[in-house]
Amino acid sequence: MMYTFCEKNTYLWTNAVPLFHTRTVVPARRKRRFLARGKPNDAPRFRDFGPGAPRSGPFRCCRRKRRQRTGRGDTPRNRRIRPSCPGTPRHAPATAPPDRTSAAATREEADTLDITTWEYLCRYRDSTGGGISHPDTLCISVAGIRLHTLESVPALGRSGRYAPDTTILQRAERNRRLYDSIAAKTSRRAVPRLLYKMLFVRPVLDTTDNGRVLDEDRLFEPYAGKTIGEIAIAREQVFSPDGNWFERTGNNVHVLTRDRVIRRDLLFRPGDKVDPQILVRNKQLLRSRAYISDAELEIVPDPLDTAIVNIVVHTRDSWTISADAGFHSEGRTMFSVYDANILGTGNKLSVKTHFDRNDFGYGGNIVEYEIPNLLGTFYTAAFSAGRDFYNSELKLGLGKEFIKPTDYEVGASYEEVKEKYYLVDRDTSELGKIHAVDIWGGRSKYIAPIRSSVYVTGRYSRAHFSLRPQVGPEYNPAFHNTDNLLFGVGLYREKFYSANLVYGYGTREYLATGYNAELVGGYSWGEFDELMYLGAGLKAGSFRPLGYVMGGISFGSYIDLSTGAWRRSAVDIDLRWFSNLFVFRRNRIRQFLSLNYTQGWNRYSGSEEVLRFTRENGLRSLREDVTGINRAVLNTETVFFTPYQPLGFRIALFGFADFGLLGYHANPFRNEFFASFGIGMRIKNERLIFNAIQLELGFAVGKRGWLDSRYVRVSNQTRMEQYRYLPTRPEIVGFR
Repeated sequence: MMYTFCEKNTYLWTNAVPLFHTRTVVPARRKRRFLARGKPNDAPRFRDFGPGAPRSGPFRCCRRKRRQRTGRGDTPRNRRIRPSCPGTPRHAPATAPPDRTSAAATREEADTLDITTWEYLCRYRDSTGGGISHPDTLCISVAGIRLHTLESVPALGRSGRYAPDTTILQRAERNRRLYDSIAAKTSRRAVPRLLYKMLFVRPVLDTTDNGRVLDEDRLFEPYAGKTIGEIAIAREQVFSPDGNWFERTGNNVHVLTRDRVIRRDLLFRPGDKVDPQILVRNKQLLRSRAYISDAELEIVPDPLDTAIVNIVVHTRDSWTISADAGFHSEGRTMFSVYDANILGTGNKLSVKTHFDRNDFGYGGNIVEYEIPNLLGTFYTAAFSAGRDFYNSELKLGLGKEFIKPTDYEVGASYEEVKEKYYLVDRDTSELGKIHAVDIWGGRSKYIAPIRSSVYVTGRYSRAHFSLRPQVGPEYNPAFHNTDNLLFGVGLYREKFYSANLVYGYGTREYLATGYNAELVGGYSWGEFDELMYLGAGLKAGSFRPLGYVMGGISFGSYIDLSTGAWRRSAVDIDLRWFSNLFVFRRNRIRQFLSLNYTQGWNRYSGSEEVLRFTRENGLRSLREDVTGINRAVLNTETVFFTPYQPLGFRIALFGFADFGLLGYHANPFRNEFFASFGIGMRIKNERLIFNAIQLELGFAVGKRGWLDSRYVRVSNQTRMEQYRYLPTRPEIVGFR
């Protein structure tokens, strides 16, 4: 850990925890000015490199040329003495005692200012720049009491670059002193010491203190174009080996992900050229695996050849054994047990058991098995089969999505599903059995001048029912036997930035920015009509000074080839935003906002031809089932990420307010108004595969007063989800 001393009593500290004390020579008048402006105990302490320190690189000196001004006399008052700057070995180190007479030394002692401790938590990486991140730099001018940060990794500010979110370092230091005080007092007895270890967990890797948005491409740019040599895998267990008894036991029971499983998820091989975007995309891909809680790529320059770099892949496993339960209508209950990393292979096995909670009658089992990367081809294979009471399913799927800017996608699936469908127009449920086949493929090509990829996709789907509700030429089109042939062409760009405390609870998250513009066309022939389909969509998102902004619009419609009339038209507009991370005492706060507008024209009749409030676009505390063809929903949520970590579980408190307009009038403001309000709590351990446990308390109101509400709701899902701009198989604009 290194600290740099700079000219004009200006200090440079680099991503470490300053734990050293030095004495710095300051003229008496500047000392008086310093003491008048701030408390000495609020200032940081530093340590310089001394002679022989590097002159360049991440730790280069930030001062101008050294100037020594000498007066007529030879006293410290007439001669300003400054310690030497790193990189100038001919001068003595700043911490070396001065070689002077006793009187001069006494005067110098009077002009010496003690700069005491101020701990700034930051992740350390070596000075070669080959670590995970470049050093963060904090420059402090002692004479002027100026504090500013020089970020090695930018974030979006007024200048168009990325700047850190709101942070208050003084409060962080006070919090540190509080934790140290609690630790000292509880260490004297066994029981308080055990409680402290359970309640106050300090993860080794924790980036929640600053909440910055990082452009990690810049970290790998110095190595762009160099040849990749050796690739090493460094795997870590789920929990710290020095943790409590539960953590150590969990490590002993857990089977560590195999080396070859991680290697097959790599997008690069020895001999490839370093591509910063591919490396960041690979980090996002590894983090998306259920069996990996965190992943990092470390570049190590080859000591024998400057054109070659070696890569160390650091991964930390997740606890992948979990259980789930669901309660359905008519007394049906589901209980499942699953493992997302069977014997360290990365494969997922799930067994769901269904029973009647009234009389504990057996309802059947459903078995699911998934291979996320089949034989290193990046194909995902999935299988599920079984039954629960009157429902049954058989599903087979194999597919690969776009991963690189120049890539291909392909996939096929078969489904045979029997289930009950709720018919909202008749307020009843009926059985339906569908046989569905889906085949798709596509190709993308990266165009360097526009830094985007052009793509084409194609899809054939067939859906036939052997058992279904009543249908007609313009009734229940969702249950018509149809064949669809769709083609898509578009342009897209996707880039990832890392942040924290957005959808996660302390780990680094990779959020996508970019855009996707697509045109879709095709042909549909069914048992009652033959129609042509036209659709278009555009979505884009990026980080702005006030946070992340994403907007999307899609439109689609069938065209009757015999009459030229537009049928079953739909438009969907979606706007989302979340704020920067704010700091309030020891809490981190983030605000979420989403607006959705959906409308249909020339729709048929039937249960699937109307809109309802859904989980994604709805009022979470509203129980009533309302329908319409015009819907507008505004969702707001304020999340407080607390510092409490009992047994490693992070706690987040939130408050929400949802507003909705739904009805059959073309003017949305003339439709019925609904609103719901509430508070809740989420608990999540990022080392476990469990979803966040969510408890909600809320109520719903409308124009006619108090509505039927879900006052208390417990779930393991949240509505917040990451945004992606990756092309997929051509889709018909949904009306749901």
